[in-house]
Amino acid sequence: MPPAEFTALLLLATAMSFTPGPNTTLSTALAANRGLAHAMRFVCAVPVGWSALLLLCAGGVGAMVVAAPLLRWAIKAVGIAYLLWLAYKLSQTARLAEADAARLDVGFWQGTLLQFVNIKAWLLALTIVAGWIAGRDDALQRLAVVLPVMLVFAFSSNLAYAATGAILRRWLAQGQRLLWFNRGMALVLALTAAWMAVA
Repeated sequence: MPPAEFTALLLLATAMSFTPGPNTTLSTALAANRGLAHAMRFVCAVPVGWSALLLLCAGGVGAMVVAAPLLRWAIKAVGIAYLLWLAYKLSQTARLAEADAARLDVGFWQGTLLQFVNIKAWLLALTIVAGWIAGRDDALQRLAVVLPVMLVFAFSSNLAYAATGAILRRWLAQGQRLLWFNRGMALVLALTAAWMAVA
């Protein structure tokens, strides 16, 4: 891959991975509510699920989803419903003890599967396949470069957001701070769901 293309890939990966979205919001919220160690299952799930999504898109499934409006709508509907359900659960948690009692959790497999109903993940995977992999004579070699780069970005961005949530954890334990933090995170998830509905 030419250096200019690789640089463009790094810029896209940075912009898409480190801007807020469902994954980074959940990484932050899980670590703030239940600690960094607990959030690591989700942080590790994101690159696994996203890599599987990228491989499926590179294999042609992405083109099928784009071409089938009913399938695209079903993916979107499940993603919206799941994000709204998570937003509701998050908005109801006011104390750290409640986060444990309510089992405020998105585990490894849920985090992996979330990538398949995450419109931002689909957009990134389809953009990368169309721009860097599809129709190239060296498509497999390009995939072998792109995949580990995106794995690193998916992991590091979610780890950074989770670490931020963990740093805030003690401060959030005072008064109503956690409730307002969780409601803010829930609002981000709800706005993401609304964006998915109109996108």
